[in-house]
Amino acid sequence: MVEGRERVLADATARGIPIEFVERTAAASLEEAAEILGIDPADIVKSLVVKRHDGSFLFALVPGDRQISWAKLRAVVGVNRLRLPEASAALEATGYERGTITPLGNTTAWPVFADERILGRRVGMGAGEHGLSAFVDADALVAGLDATVADITD
Repeated sequence: MVEGRERVLADATARGIPIEFVERTAAASLEEAAEILGIDPADIVKSLVVKRHDGSFLFALVPGDRQISWAKLRAVVGVNRLRLPEASAALEATGYERGTITPLGNTTAWPVFADERILGRRVGMGAGEHGLSAFVDADALVAGLDATVADITD
């Protein structure tokens, strides 16, 4: 199986998204990862796998200092029920472990919903492997993924 970094790079390249990988020591939290990388937690984008009631998935891209607003996300997606799957289900669905998840190089292309607050900045995110972060221009990421941009966080 192709390593996470290679999957992420191949997909980013195919989508025209410039990407930079930065190796880092293991972090116990998002805040610790931000400190290691020398950036604010808001500049780390969490790629959250969200399960719909019909069993299909979507990605929600959320700034590191915010949480999903389930009511806002349900309204944007147009459904009544959404939830985070178990870690094992997220791994099976994406091929990535929690903490490494990214919509780039995912085993299945799903719709992507990005919180509007990530725009206009360079952000770090999961890179498909532990001990690695991917940095991208958020606007290029959103465009390359054809993401729906909306206010989906609190």
